[in-house]
Amino acid sequence: MATTPNRQFKNICVLSGFNYGKHKEFVEAAIDLGRSIAERKLHLVYGGGNRGLSKLVSEAAFVRGSQEILQLLEALITLASWVHLYIH
Repeated sequence: MATTPNRQFKNICVLSGFNYGKHKEFVEAAIDLGRSIAERKLHLVYGGGNRGLSKLVSEAAFVRGSQEILQLLEALITLASWVHLYIH
């Protein structure tokens, strides 16, 4: 996906697991996602997790120059919790 000068958004929120899990593909996908975020010059909005897949996305984006916005709004966290409850 090529970047265009008329991007409609500049921030992207990523919610991911705090564990790596059993599948190596998830680790690779998290790193690729972080790289893609930085390549597109997007800012990463995430909960500030320092382990697991969240950390991998964050590190991959940050080392390539993406700005990170570390704190999610409490309302977003609450919404995510409710959505999780209804999915299961």
